[in-house]
Amino acid sequence: MSDACSSCSAAGSCTSGSCSSEPQLTEAQKASKIGKIIAVMSGKGGVGKSSVTSMLAVSLNRQGYKVGILDADITGPSIPKIFGITEKANVNKIGVIAPQSRNGIKVMSLNLMLENEDDPVIWRGAIITQLIQQFWSDVVWGELDYLLIDMPPGTGDVPITVFQSVPVSGVVMVTSPQQLAGMIVRKAIKMAKKYDTTFYGLIENMAYASCPDCHKRIEIFGTPKGAEEAQKNEIPYLGQLPIDPVLSSMSDLGKVEDYQTENFDNIVQRILEEVARDSKEKVIN
Repeated sequence: MSDACSSCSAAGSCTSGSCSSEPQLTEAQKASKIGKIIAVMSGKGGVGKSSVTSMLAVSLNRQGYKVGILDADITGPSIPKIFGITEKANVNKIGVIAPQSRNGIKVMSLNLMLENEDDPVIWRGAIITQLIQQFWSDVVWGELDYLLIDMPPGTGDVPITVFQSVPVSGVVMVTSPQQLAGMIVRKAIKMAKKYDTTFYGLIENMAYASCPDCHKRIEIFGTPKGAEEAQKNEIPYLGQLPIDPVLSSMSDLGKVEDYQTENFDNIVQRILEEVARDSKEKVIN
């Protein structure tokens, strides 16, 4: 598949292998310039993937990068709530305008199009995948250094659509110490490998908790195995994240941008190193 094909909206259904003409861009795509697109995956729900996605965006934003989040978890969208975004998405003659957080992080989520944030999304897969394609083709993202895609659990319609329709630069995997989470994240890794994607690394979330009184480390979900899991799957290990009630509280309040920790900053630095290394290798090759 050519480089042109990777950004074509018909990449998932085309069988010719090449195009006789340049892919037709929508007006929204013409008005957008996106550097790197990172899919944040877990395979399994309940490992804190949306919180990790949000804090990665916050850390990148603090370092001066222009960042956006595409909330691809259509039936369980939580990103707007975490950032406290209540403004609805608007539409102009070019496309859909993504609302921004207080610090300028652009977010597109189905919840920003619903009348009530707790209205259920009772849609079949075909409609959901069409919406994902429209989030990519019809949203005016403007100029971004990084677009993070908060992927839903599993390896079904939405992840397939993302890999076939969006030119994903690389993947960040999120897991937790439970054996079940490790088994399911391996499924997601194997799926992503089928699309020849680059892995920027694996994050082990909920690796431990710290006692608020004695600061003793408590491994609630068992011994962390993130480094071992990353080595087995031949992807970089980005580090551990603890269970932090402060992060949970601030996310509930929509104030995730006020949360301060070196853990995410260190992980983001490792991701940036992997992005730079991958870009260098692709130039050489």
